[in-house]
Amino acid sequence: MRNSQIEVRPIAGTIGAEIHNVDVSQELDEATIGDIRKALLDHCVIFFRDQKLDAERHKAFTRRFGKIFIHPNYKGMQADAEIITITREPGDKKIVGEDWHADTTMMPEPPMGAILYGVEVPPFGGDTLFANQAQAYEALSEGMKKMLAGVKAIHSDRKVAGPAANRNAFRATKVREDADWHETVSVHPVVVAHPETGRKQLFVNASYTVGFEGMTEEESKPLLDYLLDHGHRPEFTCRFRWDTGSIAFWDNRVCKHLAIHDAGPFRRVMRRTQIAGGPWG
Repeated sequence: MRNSQIEVRPIAGTIGAEIHNVDVSQELDEATIGDIRKALLDHCVIFFRDQKLDAERHKAFTRRFGKIFIHPNYKGMQADAEIITITREPGDKKIVGEDWHADTTMMPEPPMGAILYGVEVPPFGGDTLFANQAQAYEALSEGMKKMLAGVKAIHSDRKVAGPAANRNAFRATKVREDADWHETVSVHPVVVAHPETGRKQLFVNASYTVGFEGMTEEESKPLLDYLLDHGHRPEFTCRFRWDTGSIAFWDNRVCKHLAIHDAGPFRRVMRRTQIAGGPWG
């Protein structure tokens, strides 16, 4: 018997929906979890409002969708390796996630998703943008699609962690910059098929993709820059305005996202878990 009574309200034409009539702090039945997962696949990112979620319930909700992913560049930098607390203090010159990106794509198997919870949210500012990369792929010309078939991209974390990245001097949320840090590099196809929906989509992003396999970074740059900019055209995006107690749950395999650095004099504290992924189909 299906007991789920969730309500799904799309917020934009190609991506994003709010989910109502559910309290994710409770032990949800399989029907409800299945409907939430379907909404995620249908809309790429889903949002919940007015949730009361402590750290343990946040992790419990995450585990209904898969194993929690441990982020290697925050490991040892936070009290709980399964949770990343992202803090933006007034005066920070940089913030986590201010470039268009998918999460942690330098890994051989990047996370399939992330669940971000608003702990302390400013009265305005600090919104998050999301972009549908399946829609971005579909909008490419047939000639571009043909050219990209079989092309692979190199993903590295050298721009977001390690001593050369020099992020910690400019923001409250710290990442590994120690001498024992080592760059992680993986190669992924530029066009991938989503392992659950089967839809083709672009899989490049500004934070991690540094070039194309078999080409120099200089040679890669013109085409890579075009694909990065194309991937967040306005018609592929939605914008989420946070409240304390809001949740964003995105499918990292098909979304890029960006945190807007406009919170001015306000503090912003978010709590994030990530869901482990698997190999591309």
